[in-house]
Amino acid sequence: MIGIVRPEKANEVLEALYRAEVRGVSMSRVQGHGGELERVETYRGTTVQVGLEDKVRFEIAVSDEIVDPTIEALCEGARTGEVGDGKIFVLPLDRAVRIRTGETDHGAVTPVGKS
Repeated sequence: MIGIVRPEKANEVLEALYRAEVRGVSMSRVQGHGGELERVETYRGTTVQVGLEDKVRFEIAVSDEIVDPTIEALCEGARTGEVGDGKIFVLPLDRAVRIRTGETDHGAVTPVGKS
């Protein structure tokens, strides 16, 4: 799944994911916009608001039974109640491989030491 959140909420999201026992998280800084447009420009005679905001993108691969707790943790850590809190996209995972052990699929997205 992919979660896009405000950069100032990234640590709270990480803490919420940790409390939910979600491991194996990748983060990157990205830019984008949704409902929080700020800059006004004129395009072909029309006034348009455009702007890219800094965001943090979380990429998390989890087994099916962990999807809902992961969504709840992302929402808990990221929510301010204001426009621009972000989005979560749940995508199918066709295959996963843990490089170190060769485990695949469920075994590859289950934290080490858990069954």
